[in-house]
Amino acid sequence: MRHRLSTLIEVLDRRQVIVYLAAIAAGIILGLVAPGAGESLDWAINPALGALLYVTFLQIPTRDLARSLRDRRFLVAVGVLNFAIVPLVVAAMFVFLPDDQAVRFGVLLVLLSPCIDYVIVFSGLAGGSAHRLLAATPLLLLAQMMLLPVYLAVFLGSDLAQIIAVRPLVEAFVILIVVPLLLAWATQTLAVRFPLARRTRSGATATMVPLMVIVLLVVVASQIPKVSGSLGDVVAVVPFYVLFLVVMAFVGRWVASRFAFDNPGRRALVFSGATRNSLVVLPLALALPAGYELAAAVVVTQTLVEVVGMVVYVRVIPYLIPSR
Repeated sequence: MRHRLSTLIEVLDRRQVIVYLAAIAAGIILGLVAPGAGESLDWAINPALGALLYVTFLQIPTRDLARSLRDRRFLVAVGVLNFAIVPLVVAAMFVFLPDDQAVRFGVLLVLLSPCIDYVIVFSGLAGGSAHRLLAATPLLLLAQMMLLPVYLAVFLGSDLAQIIAVRPLVEAFVILIVVPLLLAWATQTLAVRFPLARRTRSGATATMVPLMVIVLLVVVASQIPKVSGSLGDVVAVVPFYVLFLVVMAFVGRWVASRFAFDNPGRRALVFSGATRNSLVVLPLALALPAGYELAAAVVVTQTLVEVVGMVVYVRVIPYLIPSR
């Protein structure tokens, strides 16, 4: 039984992209064919997201925080790319986005937040330096938590106060991000001394793909009925997400060349600039007040586009940044 389960997990890991796309498709079908059933899954969103984020944060080794500080050149490059150049790229697209405030908020929320999880996997598949990205993830997470409110205020100005109800956002941030993060880091600390904690960490890590499938299915199925009358607005952001991936491939390569990294470092930097933190910021989109349901759908749409985009990246980036 254990061997079969291990084999199944290995298959899911190898076929992640297909499995994720199938989960999204199943969620769309369920939401359209049985909207009542889809909406009834609302209760499952927060528990599923909390579990997924706990497992995601388990991949961020606290022991590597000091090591990440030592690789200052890569850290500076990642910071410049994600927190200086990406906002400029987003600003150039912002004026062309649909006028709907929920759509705009969702796009800003997701594009201004660099990825901290599966970017490591996809970068490694393309020959990028996965260990550099892994070491940088704690600081990337902390930096975006501090800077995202600032960027949103700059882009939206006085409109931000009308969109955000502070209490639900704070509650979502604490329950779905801070608590899983602290539990994950506590598990890592205990795993050093206690075998049970080590087994817990190992077992939880193996559930990453199944949990992602559950989250995608539940979120898509529950949100489709709410936005079925505005699907055109959601679909309208797809070209912007595609354009972002195309632009960031070349911008990332240019930034990497300025820092004169080796080949794996250059590829890793490109992936860091292109991938976004959709599932970590999704709880914030779901906590928005009534009338802003489109924001969550816009964030989920970015996930779909990015998963397909990463398949392309894995094949294209080695040609864009060839081995020296």
